[in-house]
Amino acid sequence: MTVPVRQSRGVRGSREPSPGPGPYRRRGVAVAVLVGAVVLVGLAGPWLAPHSATETVATPYTVPGAGHPLGTDHLGRDVLSRLLHGGPSVLLTTAGATALTVLLGTAAGLLAAFAGHRRPAAEGVVMRPLDALAALPPMLALLLVLTAVPSRTGVVLAACVAGVPLSARVIRAAALPVLRRPHVELALARGERWPWVLRYEVLPLVVTTVLADAGLRFVFSLYLVSAAGFLGVGVSGSDWGTLVQEALPGAALQPYALLAPLVLIAVLAVGVNLLSDTLTRPDGEK
Repeated sequence: MTVPVRQSRGVRGSREPSPGPGPYRRRGVAVAVLVGAVVLVGLAGPWLAPHSATETVATPYTVPGAGHPLGTDHLGRDVLSRLLHGGPSVLLTTAGATALTVLLGTAAGLLAAFAGHRRPAAEGVVMRPLDALAALPPMLALLLVLTAVPSRTGVVLAACVAGVPLSARVIRAAALPVLRRPHVELALARGERWPWVLRYEVLPLVVTTVLADAGLRFVFSLYLVSAAGFLGVGVSGSDWGTLVQEALPGAALQPYALLAPLVLIAVLAVGVNLLSDTLTRPDGEK
């Protein structure tokens, strides 16, 4: 005679504990807080600065101390105040250049992919001019554009000239496999126009690639904005690239004047890149 075995009943309402946030999600939160703090302080810099960007407050190359947390520069101006005053110009110019580059690069990449999918010869109409721009070194593009448009607008245009061809190639490569999917062919077969197809059928499936590329374009734009300041054609008199250039001759006497803008540029560039990488990972990897 077989005795039935009663299965033990679990505690009513008990559930398996949900896994906590993974290392990538925790890292993403930490990086987002750090980048957000730098951006907020940078944008509010002129209101937080204890002195104006041009005021002489002490002797040149004063070391950090009370009233001057980062010391003074070669003209006796407060380094912290100049750093804060230069924040909005650097951040806004970089953000504007990034947004315009990603917008134009995404549009060009999607258009080139669609043209190549429908008629391969038509793809060259979009990509060959961009390939010609890609052959131009970024620093040469910056100097050429700033010669014609010596302003913040010139820096944004230079970032677009140097960044759009690369962005377009990345988006084109991501969009080509999507265009071969059945739902895209079905939309075209029922008579949908190509802007609608690209906007509603293709773009949502490549948005992860767009976000990843946006992180790279931000770093690239920040590099060009800083390089413009270092070359003496910056977006303001106290942008971070200009501060690096001015602090170099006296770096041995007052290294903090040089290290402060370099650290801000590095933290912002690396932080945005890590944040982009975290946001574009699949949920299972977070």
